[in-house]
Amino acid sequence: MAPLHTVTVVGAGAWGTALATVAARAGRSVTLYAREADHAACIAATRENPRLPGIALSADIAVTSDLAQAAQAQIILVVTPAQHLRGAVDALAPHLAPATPVIACAKGIEHGTHKFMTDVIAEAAPRAVPAILSGPSFADDVARGMPTAVTLAAKGDELAAHLVQALGSPTFRPYHSTDVRGVEIGGAAKNVLAIAAGIVVGKKLGASAQAALTTRGFAELSRFGRALGARSETLVGLSGLGDLILTCSTSQSRNFAAGLALGRGEPPPAGKLAEGISTAPVLVELAALHHVEMPVAAAVAKILAGRLSIDAAIEGLLARPFKAE
Repeated sequence: MAPLHTVTVVGAGAWGTALATVAARAGRSVTLYAREADHAACIAATRENPRLPGIALSADIAVTSDLAQAAQAQIILVVTPAQHLRGAVDALAPHLAPATPVIACAKGIEHGTHKFMTDVIAEAAPRAVPAILSGPSFADDVARGMPTAVTLAAKGDELAAHLVQALGSPTFRPYHSTDVRGVEIGGAAKNVLAIAAGIVVGKKLGASAQAALTTRGFAELSRFGRALGARSETLVGLSGLGDLILTCSTSQSRNFAAGLALGRGEPPPAGKLAEGISTAPVLVELAALHHVEMPVAAAVAKILAGRLSIDAAIEGLLARPFKAE
């Protein structure tokens, strides 16, 4: 396979800008696409994105609002919220060369269809080659060059390895995998469980409860993953347990922060998208279709929908029958 030299990042939020910085640091020619022309012009003029303040953009990063131009790269990273992925890829599809790798950088499950992100890409852009990037990371750390390890999965091992070589650098270490479904499940489910962990901390239930929640949450994630064909090593790796531990233990996680606010009796922080809020109901629906018990995720979904109080959720979880692990 020929080397991959050009990268486009679709989505000029904080995470998209961080990934554009990563690709430039890896020596690639990078285009950062912003849907709004004013936003693109502001970033291009100041060489800084107000959504990721304090990070100067490399001279190797071009900024554009021209999607046809942006789509000419050899690798496309789509960094949009999960529920907007289909729309972004629909717009991209007519401009893509055949067999272009399109990497989803969102963690979620599409409402209505119960589709994971690579399935959405495959439907919206049939000529593209879907892949998924997931793992424990925060935009600010990545952009500043703090040591970070993630997982990049594609169906073909050779392609996955080439994508890793194209994006990796001394401070950004992607591990490649062919377990696409496992990586997608780890990323989506942990967002919901991070909300639960935030609730536990916000409610001041103690470190023992937080530890129990993390371990029980991982048990749910593992059951769900196995039912949908994920490999065990993926679920205990960076995109499963590693991602869950990080986002269940720090307020840098938007999902944890949303849960923290709920546990304190406050609304989630305004203006900050927590993917787990959108993912919770569809995760529970998909689990039910596969006859997988996910009591913690189900409680989170009911709390978010206003159908269950936090106190009642805690009481219900503690009243569940004793059983063997």
